[in-house]
Amino acid sequence: MKCLRVRAAVSVVALGLLAGCGGGQDAVNASGVPRLHAHAADARNGAPRVAAPRGPRSSFTPFRTTGDGTAVVRTTWHGRKSGFNGDIWAWVPPEYHRSQYAASGFPVLIALPGAYGYPFNYWAGDAFALEERIAEWSRQGKTLPFIVVMPVLNPGRKYYDGSDIPGQPKMGTWLTEDVPDFARANFRTYDSRDGWAFMGSSSGGFAALKAVLKEPRKFKAAIVNGPDTAPDSPMWQGHPAEMRANDPRHLARLLAARRGLSVYLAFELGSKEAAVPDVKRFIRDYTGGPVHSTLFEIPDGVHSGHTYIQRMADSLHWISERMQGPVPSA
Repeated sequence: MKCLRVRAAVSVVALGLLAGCGGGQDAVNASGVPRLHAHAADARNGAPRVAAPRGPRSSFTPFRTTGDGTAVVRTTWHGRKSGFNGDIWAWVPPEYHRSQYAASGFPVLIALPGAYGYPFNYWAGDAFALEERIAEWSRQGKTLPFIVVMPVLNPGRKYYDGSDIPGQPKMGTWLTEDVPDFARANFRTYDSRDGWAFMGSSSGGFAALKAVLKEPRKFKAAIVNGPDTAPDSPMWQGHPAEMRANDPRHLARLLAARRGLSVYLAFELGSKEAAVPDVKRFIRDYTGGPVHSTLFEIPDGVHSGHTYIQRMADSLHWISERMQGPVPSA
Protein backbone atom coordinates (compact mmCIF):
# COMPACT_ATOMS: atom_id res chain seq x y z
CA MET A 1 0.00 0.00 0.00
CA LYS A 2 2.26 2.76 -1.29
CA CYS A 3 -0.12 5.70 -1.52
CA LEU A 4 -0.67 7.51 1.77
CA ARG A 5 -3.40 10.10 2.14
CA VAL A 6 -2.39 13.56 3.37
CA ARG A 7 -5.43 15.75 3.70
CA ALA A 8 -3.76 19.14 3.92
CA ALA A 9 -1.38 19.33 0.97
CA VAL A 10 1.06 17.41 -1.16
CA SER A 11 3.25 20.02 -2.81
CA VAL A 12 6.14 21.96 -1.38
CA VAL A 13 4.40 25.23 -2.27
CA ALA A 14 1.12 24.26 -0.66
CA LEU A 15 2.80 22.93 2.45
CA GLY A 16 4.90 26.05 2.66
CA LEU A 17 1.71 28.11 2.71
CA LEU A 18 0.64 26.17 5.77
CA ALA A 19 3.71 27.20 7.77
CA GLY A 20 2.74 29.07 10.88
CA CYS A 21 -0.95 28.30 10.36
CA GLY A 22 -2.57 26.55 13.29
CA GLY A 23 -5.83 25.66 11.56
CA GLY A 24 -6.74 22.29 10.16
CA GLN A 25 -4.54 20.23 12.45
CA ASP A 26 -5.70 16.88 13.74
CA ALA A 27 -7.16 16.67 17.23
CA VAL A 28 -4.89 14.37 19.21
CA ASN A 29 -5.71 13.33 22.76
CA ALA A 30 -2.65 12.12 24.67
CA SER A 31 -4.26 12.39 28.11
CA GLY A 32 -4.15 8.61 28.58
CA VAL A 33 -0.42 8.35 27.94
CA PRO A 34 1.47 8.00 31.24
CA ARG A 35 4.71 9.66 32.25
CA LEU A 36 7.91 7.84 31.42
CA HIS A 37 9.72 5.67 33.91
CA ALA A 38 13.40 6.24 34.61
CA HIS A 39 15.56 5.33 31.63
CA ALA A 40 18.38 2.87 31.67
CA ALA A 41 20.69 2.19 28.76
CA ASP A 42 20.80 -1.22 27.13
CA ALA A 43 22.85 -3.41 29.46
CA ARG A 44 24.69 -4.91 26.52
CA ASN A 45 25.85 -1.52 25.37
CA GLY A 46 26.63 0.05 28.72
CA ALA A 47 25.97 3.72 29.27
CA PRO A 48 25.89 5.46 25.89
CA ARG A 49 28.50 8.16 25.49
CA VAL A 50 27.61 11.57 24.18
CA ALA A 51 28.83 12.14 20.63
CA ALA A 52 29.62 15.81 20.02
CA PRO A 53 28.88 17.22 16.56
CA ARG A 54 31.80 16.19 14.40
CA GLY A 55 31.10 18.22 11.27
CA PRO A 56 31.16 19.25 8.60
CA ARG A 57 28.33 21.46 9.81
CA SER A 58 25.49 22.00 7.38
CA SER A 59 24.30 25.33 6.10
CA PHE A 60 20.63 25.46 7.07
CA THR A 61 17.80 27.55 5.67
CA PRO A 62 14.65 28.21 7.73
CA PHE A 63 11.63 26.17 6.69
CA ARG A 64 9.03 27.00 9.30
CA THR A 65 8.73 28.29 12.85
CA THR A 66 6.70 26.12 15.19
CA GLY A 67 4.14 27.33 17.69
CA ASP A 68 6.70 27.30 20.53
CA GLY A 69 9.26 29.29 18.57
CA THR A 70 11.56 26.43 17.61
CA ALA A 71 12.53 26.07 13.98
CA VAL A 72 12.32 23.37 11.35
CA VAL A 73 15.27 23.87 9.02
CA ARG A 74 16.32 22.43 5.67
CA THR A 75 19.60 21.59 4.00
CA THR A 76 20.93 19.51 1.13
CA TRP A 77 23.26 16.74 2.25
CA HIS A 78 25.83 14.96 0.14
CA GLY A 79 25.68 11.28 1.04
CA ARG A 80 29.30 10.23 0.86
CA LYS A 81 28.52 6.54 1.23
CA SER A 82 25.53 6.34 -1.11
CA GLY A 83 26.61 9.02 -3.55
CA PHE A 84 23.10 10.50 -3.35
CA ASN A 85 22.50 14.20 -2.71
CA GLY A 86 19.17 14.89 -1.05
CA ASP A 87 17.25 17.37 1.04
CA ILE A 88 16.93 16.82 4.77
CA TRP A 89 14.69 18.71 7.19
CA ALA A 90 15.59 18.76 10.87
CA TRP A 91 14.28 19.99 14.21
CA VAL A 92 15.75 19.99 17.70
CA PRO A 93 13.49 20.15 20.77
CA PRO A 94 13.49 23.15 23.14
CA GLU A 95 15.52 21.17 25.71
CA TYR A 96 18.44 20.93 23.30
CA HIS A 97 19.38 24.58 23.82
CA ARG A 98 18.87 24.69 27.59
CA SER A 99 21.98 25.12 29.69
CA GLN A 100 21.37 22.07 31.87
CA TYR A 101 21.53 19.85 28.78
CA ALA A 102 24.51 21.54 27.12
CA ALA A 103 26.73 18.51 27.73
CA SER A 104 24.08 15.88 26.96
CA GLY A 105 23.27 13.88 23.89
CA PHE A 106 19.74 13.60 22.51
CA PRO A 107 17.96 10.66 20.86
CA VAL A 108 17.37 10.87 17.11
CA LEU A 109 14.12 9.94 15.36
CA ILE A 110 14.49 9.52 11.59
CA ALA A 111 10.97 10.24 10.32
CA LEU A 112 9.96 8.95 6.88
CA PRO A 113 6.82 9.91 4.97
CA GLY A 114 4.51 7.74 2.90
CA ALA A 115 4.11 7.59 -0.86
CA TYR A 116 7.15 8.89 -2.76
CA GLY A 117 8.34 11.20 0.01
CA TYR A 118 9.93 13.32 -2.71
CA PRO A 119 10.72 16.14 -3.20
CA PHE A 120 9.29 16.85 0.26
CA ASN A 121 9.06 15.01 3.58
CA TYR A 122 5.64 16.01 4.91
CA TRP A 123 6.56 15.41 8.58
CA ALA A 124 8.42 18.73 8.36
CA GLY A 125 5.23 20.67 7.63
CA ASP A 126 2.55 21.75 10.06
CA ALA A 127 -0.16 19.55 8.55
CA PHE A 128 0.64 17.07 11.35
CA ALA A 129 2.58 19.42 13.68
CA LEU A 130 4.80 16.51 14.69
CA GLU A 131 7.44 18.80 16.14
CA GLU A 132 4.97 20.79 18.25
CA ARG A 133 3.49 17.57 19.57
CA ILE A 134 6.86 16.10 20.51
CA ALA A 135 7.71 19.34 22.32
CA GLU A 136 4.42 19.15 24.24
CA TRP A 137 4.64 15.46 25.07
CA SER A 138 8.27 15.65 26.19
CA ARG A 139 7.47 18.68 28.34
CA GLN A 140 4.75 16.58 29.99
CA GLY A 141 7.26 13.76 30.57
CA LYS A 142 5.39 11.34 28.31
CA THR A 143 8.01 10.93 25.58
CA LEU A 144 11.66 11.72 25.12
CA PRO A 145 12.61 15.03 23.46
CA PHE A 146 13.76 13.60 20.15
CA ILE A 147 15.81 15.35 17.52
CA VAL A 148 13.70 14.76 14.39
CA VAL A 149 15.54 14.20 11.09
CA MET A 150 13.36 14.04 7.97
CA PRO A 151 15.10 13.01 4.73
CA VAL A 152 13.65 12.61 1.27
CA LEU A 153 12.74 9.00 0.57
CA ASN A 154 12.20 8.07 -3.08
CA PRO A 155 14.00 10.30 -5.61
CA GLY A 156 12.65 10.50 -9.12
CA ARG A 157 9.19 9.43 -7.95
CA LYS A 158 10.09 5.75 -7.97
CA TYR A 159 9.78 3.29 -5.11
CA TYR A 160 13.16 2.05 -3.90
CA ASP A 161 11.92 0.13 -0.84
CA GLY A 162 14.50 2.01 1.25
CA SER A 163 17.09 -0.33 -0.25
CA ASP A 164 20.20 -0.58 -2.38
CA ILE A 165 18.60 -2.09 -5.49
CA PRO A 166 21.32 -3.06 -7.99
CA GLY A 167 21.79 -0.43 -10.66
CA GLN A 168 19.73 2.17 -8.73
CA PRO A 169 20.53 4.97 -6.26
CA LYS A 170 21.61 3.44 -2.96
CA MET A 171 18.65 4.53 -0.89
CA GLY A 172 19.23 1.94 1.82
CA THR A 173 22.71 3.34 2.40
CA TRP A 174 21.29 6.87 2.26
CA LEU A 175 18.80 6.15 5.05
CA THR A 176 20.93 4.00 7.35
CA GLU A 177 24.39 5.52 6.80
CA ASP A 178 24.29 8.99 5.29
CA VAL A 179 21.28 10.36 7.16
CA PRO A 180 22.70 9.30 10.56
CA ASP A 181 26.04 10.80 9.48
CA PHE A 182 24.18 14.07 8.86
CA ALA A 183 22.75 13.97 12.39
CA ARG A 184 26.12 13.15 13.93
CA ALA A 185 27.76 15.96 11.96
CA ASN A 186 25.36 18.59 13.25
CA PHE A 187 23.95 17.60 16.64
CA ARG A 188 24.84 16.12 20.03
CA THR A 189 23.76 12.50 19.80
CA TYR A 190 24.60 9.18 21.46
CA ASP A 191 27.21 6.75 20.25
CA SER A 192 25.05 3.65 20.67
CA ARG A 193 21.79 2.37 19.26
CA ASP A 194 20.00 3.42 22.45
CA GLY A 195 19.74 6.89 20.93
CA TRP A 196 18.57 5.95 17.42
CA ALA A 197 15.11 5.10 16.06
CA PHE A 198 13.03 5.28 12.89
CA MET A 199 9.43 6.27 12.30
CA GLY A 200 7.67 5.85 8.97
CA SER A 201 4.31 5.50 7.30
CA SER A 202 3.30 3.31 4.35
CA SER A 203 6.38 3.10 2.08
CA GLY A 204 8.31 4.91 4.80
CA GLY A 205 6.96 2.39 7.31
CA PHE A 206 8.42 -0.42 5.24
CA ALA A 207 11.79 1.37 5.11
CA ALA A 208 11.72 1.97 8.88
CA LEU A 209 10.78 -1.64 9.63
CA LYS A 210 13.46 -3.03 7.36
CA ALA A 211 16.19 -0.66 8.57
CA VAL A 212 15.83 -1.67 12.22
CA LEU A 213 15.62 -5.40 11.47
CA LYS A 214 18.62 -5.22 9.14
CA GLU A 215 20.77 -2.94 11.31
CA PRO A 216 19.98 -3.77 14.95
CA ARG A 217 23.44 -2.68 16.06
CA LYS A 218 22.71 0.82 14.80
CA PHE A 219 19.01 1.30 15.56
CA LYS A 220 16.98 0.08 18.50
CA ALA A 221 13.36 0.88 17.68
CA ALA A 222 10.89 1.87 15.00
CA ILE A 223 7.37 3.21 14.80
CA VAL A 224 5.82 1.47 11.82
CA ASN A 225 2.59 2.96 10.47
CA GLY A 226 0.40 1.10 7.96
CA PRO A 227 3.45 -0.51 6.35
CA ASP A 228 4.11 -2.80 3.48
CA THR A 229 5.71 -5.87 5.04
CA ALA A 230 7.44 -7.26 1.95
CA PRO A 231 9.56 -5.58 -0.76
CA ASP A 232 7.54 -4.90 -3.89
CA SER A 233 9.43 -2.37 -5.99
CA PRO A 234 9.33 -3.36 -9.67
CA MET A 235 13.04 -2.55 -9.80
CA TRP A 236 13.83 -5.77 -7.92
CA GLN A 237 13.12 -7.71 -11.12
CA GLY A 238 16.12 -9.89 -11.92
CA HIS A 239 17.56 -9.54 -8.39
CA PRO A 240 15.79 -12.15 -6.23
CA ALA A 241 18.69 -12.68 -3.81
CA GLU A 242 19.05 -8.97 -3.10
CA MET A 243 15.31 -8.63 -2.76
CA ARG A 244 15.21 -11.40 -0.15
CA ALA A 245 18.07 -9.76 1.74
CA ASN A 246 15.80 -6.70 2.13
CA ASP A 247 12.64 -8.57 3.10
CA PRO A 248 11.58 -7.81 6.70
CA ARG A 249 10.18 -11.32 7.05
CA HIS A 250 13.53 -12.86 6.20
CA LEU A 251 15.39 -10.36 8.38
CA ALA A 252 13.15 -10.99 11.38
CA ARG A 253 13.71 -14.72 11.14
CA LEU A 254 17.47 -14.25 10.84
CA LEU A 255 17.50 -12.02 13.91
CA ALA A 256 15.50 -14.57 15.89
CA ALA A 257 17.65 -17.49 14.71
CA ARG A 258 20.89 -15.88 15.83
CA ARG A 259 19.30 -14.53 19.01
CA GLY A 260 20.49 -11.07 18.12
CA LEU A 261 20.04 -7.74 19.82
CA SER A 262 16.49 -6.92 20.79
CA VAL A 263 14.61 -4.45 18.62
CA TYR A 264 11.31 -2.78 19.42
CA LEU A 265 8.57 -2.24 16.84
CA ALA A 266 5.49 -0.13 17.56
CA PHE A 267 2.94 -0.74 14.81
CA GLU A 268 0.09 1.69 14.11
CA LEU A 269 -2.77 0.55 11.95
CA GLY A 270 -6.18 1.97 11.05
CA SER A 271 -8.94 -0.59 11.48
CA LYS A 272 -10.26 0.14 7.96
CA GLU A 273 -6.93 -0.34 6.18
CA ALA A 274 -6.62 -3.03 3.54
CA ALA A 275 -3.29 -3.97 5.13
CA VAL A 276 -4.84 -5.06 8.45
CA PRO A 277 -4.63 -8.83 7.80
CA ASP A 278 -1.10 -8.61 6.40
CA VAL A 279 0.31 -6.51 9.24
CA LYS A 280 -1.33 -8.68 11.89
CA ARG A 281 0.03 -11.76 10.15
CA PHE A 282 3.52 -10.26 10.21
CA ILE A 283 3.24 -9.54 13.93
CA ARG A 284 1.97 -13.07 14.58
CA ASP A 285 4.48 -14.93 12.43
CA TYR A 286 7.63 -12.81 12.49
CA THR A 287 7.86 -11.10 15.86
CA GLY A 288 8.79 -12.64 19.18
CA GLY A 289 12.12 -13.46 20.77
CA PRO A 290 14.43 -10.50 20.14
CA VAL A 291 11.82 -8.84 17.91
CA HIS A 292 9.50 -7.12 20.37
CA SER A 293 6.30 -5.56 19.10
CA THR A 294 3.14 -3.78 20.12
CA LEU A 295 0.14 -2.78 18.03
CA PHE A 296 -1.93 0.38 18.29
CA GLU A 297 -5.04 -0.15 16.20
CA ILE A 298 -7.03 3.02 15.53
CA PRO A 299 -10.82 2.48 15.31
CA ASP A 300 -12.25 3.63 11.97
CA GLY A 301 -8.75 4.66 10.90
CA VAL A 302 -7.71 4.62 7.25
CA HIS A 303 -4.37 4.56 5.43
CA SER A 304 -3.44 8.14 6.26
CA GLY A 305 -1.00 10.15 8.34
CA HIS A 306 -4.07 11.79 9.87
CA THR A 307 -4.92 8.39 11.31
CA TYR A 308 -1.44 7.62 12.61
CA ILE A 309 -0.86 10.95 14.36
CA GLN A 310 -3.77 10.04 16.67
CA ARG A 311 -1.69 7.35 18.38
CA MET A 312 1.75 8.85 17.88
CA ALA A 313 2.05 9.79 21.56
CA ASP A 314 1.44 6.14 22.52
CA SER A 315 4.01 4.90 20.01
CA LEU A 316 6.63 7.47 20.97
CA HIS A 317 6.04 6.68 24.64
CA TRP A 318 6.51 2.95 23.99
CA ILE A 319 9.85 3.36 22.23
CA SER A 320 10.95 6.13 24.61
CA GLU A 321 10.72 3.68 27.50
CA ARG A 322 13.40 1.62 25.76
CA MET A 323 15.76 4.38 24.67
CA GLN A 324 18.22 6.84 26.16
CA GLY A 325 17.07 10.37 26.93
CA PRO A 326 19.07 13.52 27.64
CA VAL A 327 20.73 13.76 31.05
CA PRO A 328 20.84 17.16 32.80
CA SER A 329 24.08 18.32 34.36
CA ALA A 330 24.43 18.02 38.10
